[in-house]
Amino acid sequence: MSLSAAEDESTTEIHLPADVNWEMLDKSKFFFLGAALFSGVSAALYPIVVLKTRQQVMNTRIPCLKMAVSIMRNEGCRGFYRGFGTSLTGTIPARALYMGALEMTKSNVGTATVRLGFSEASASTIANAAAGLSSAMAAQLVWTPIDVVSQRLMVQGNGNGNTSSVVGLKRYNGGIDAFRKIIYSDGLRGLYRGFGISILTYAPSNAVWWGSYSVAHRVIWGCIGCYCCKKDENGGGYRPDGKAMVAVQGVSAAMASGVSALVTMPLDTVKTRLQVLDTNGGKKSPTVLETVRNLVKEGGFGACYRGLGPRWASISLSATTMITTYEFLKRLSIKNQ
Repeated sequence: MSLSAAEDESTTEIHLPADVNWEMLDKSKFFFLGAALFSGVSAALYPIVVLKTRQQVMNTRIPCLKMAVSIMRNEGCRGFYRGFGTSLTGTIPARALYMGALEMTKSNVGTATVRLGFSEASASTIANAAAGLSSAMAAQLVWTPIDVVSQRLMVQGNGNGNTSSVVGLKRYNGGIDAFRKIIYSDGLRGLYRGFGISILTYAPSNAVWWGSYSVAHRVIWGCIGCYCCKKDENGGGYRPDGKAMVAVQGVSAAMASGVSALVTMPLDTVKTRLQVLDTNGGKKSPTVLETVRNLVKEGGFGACYRGLGPRWASISLSATTMITTYEFLKRLSIKNQ
């Protein structure tokens, strides 16, 4: 793939490595290495997800740093990894579905849009947005039940911390106990609580993220091309090294993450409350509108943005490590020619 950037009448080409598409991948290597790499990424980012989840279910606002210190003091390092085993169990099949749907959709939609006469830039943006949408919907079939169980375990402290500020919270002795109690009280429907709003949160979020990432990626390389064209005396073009590729991928991912986090934060907060909190006395579970009303009563519209800092950090770090790891994974998984 090559990108051209022009300034006045002079141009320089940026020669990037060719994209690795679905047909070029060794599927067994792709999924096996992907499971290992992304499990490591999940482990590194899990404490931030715990902080975000606890902030979202509190009925009072607690600063992120204060909550982190409280967890460390009262629960130790283990408090930052509550529910991690359950989460990791679901991460592997969910990631497999996500990556498979992502690559197949991107390849098929990209080919179709080019045949329809779209430019390379437009075709890339449309293909990435469609791939993000379809991959998120596929992954939620597995991820929602795991999310329900792991999030309930995340917000459980040892009784000495800030968990007393959480309303409507049951106690569980591990993931299997939580799974059994949810099935017993609510049936299979209980494991898919918030599935609809999860789709409304993650599907558009992924479409926005992948579309924004594609645009940001091209814009940044275009700016680099304009800069290089001033210094290119031989007209041979610019061939970026591995460090430059990773840097551009990371910056593009961070830019796309900021937009995605701001747009979907209220939906994510409502989703988390629906999945985590229980009613007392056997009453019917609250609806989405009732959950929104309760949030607004607690702290106005700003309550819907509780945990924005950790979520933004989580999405940015996750997206940056995900996209660089993902591109590295695809290079590792190319079929032997």
